[in-house]
Amino acid sequence: MPAAPQQRPLMALAVRVAAVAMLATMMALVKLVAARGVSFVEIMFWRQFITVPLIIGFLMMTGALHRLKTARVSHHFRRAFLGLAGMAMTFGAAIMLPLAEAQALQFTAPLFATILSVFMLKERVGAWRLSALMLGFAGILIITQPGDVEIPPLGLVVGLGSAFAIALLSILIKDLNRSEEPLTIVFYFAAFTSPFLALGLPFVDMTHDTTTWALLATLGVCGLAGQILLTLALRLGPVSSVIVMDYTGLVWSTIYGILLFSEFPPAATWIGAPLIVIAGLLIVWREHALHKASSQADNILGR
Repeated sequence: MPAAPQQRPLMALAVRVAAVAMLATMMALVKLVAARGVSFVEIMFWRQFITVPLIIGFLMMTGALHRLKTARVSHHFRRAFLGLAGMAMTFGAAIMLPLAEAQALQFTAPLFATILSVFMLKERVGAWRLSALMLGFAGILIITQPGDVEIPPLGLVVGLGSAFAIALLSILIKDLNRSEEPLTIVFYFAAFTSPFLALGLPFVDMTHDTTTWALLATLGVCGLAGQILLTLALRLGPVSSVIVMDYTGLVWSTIYGILLFSEFPPAATWIGAPLIVIAGLLIVWREHALHKASSQADNILGR
């Protein structure tokens, strides 16, 4: 069993930003391959399956297969299938909605996570962090222009369901991080769900050109990198803080939406986006101040 994770809040925030960049790239690829006729089941399968040989191959080369040993199989199983449901909703929202809107709906996850972290992890959420969350959410409301933007009802429900799943998964992953390595958590997520998804492959068309196969492979690699970084971030910092960095996904979704799908965000995006950036910076500043104060207290007490 690995040692209890050391809390490094600033590092956690940086890792989460990198994770969001990888996952935003994956979401753009999901939308691309869906537009090329790849079935939903197959997209889900390749996203998961590629993870298994890559992790096993890496651990074999480093002589560290023992790192996959776990005494919490049932916890991994529960996380895996809740994660599969969350991933299905996340992919569905990206396919049904413009990337910016799909990403915006996921930004409600910090609010869900803050509530869940209080009740499930007994974390304290102070006025600064709560204010930052509310500021960021206000920016999202401006971007999505409630009542004006035509968002398909099903897409709205799926997008919000995805956000709640992200928040709940963050709590479960935080719990697993108490005893498991990030690589182990990611491996069992893929290992448990890949065989289940494979059952649907005989019923879909898997004839693709070289470009599509390359996109599917890249999708899987980006998903693996994003999941490892996401899990590591939750190992290094509190849920209600690191999840706020998901706001940076708006930058990536906007860029990919414009470049790949000619989806130009409305003017409201440029009003709401600064609020989101300010919220993220406020969290960074507050975490730095708290970590510095904690370190000084430890030094005084001789810890």
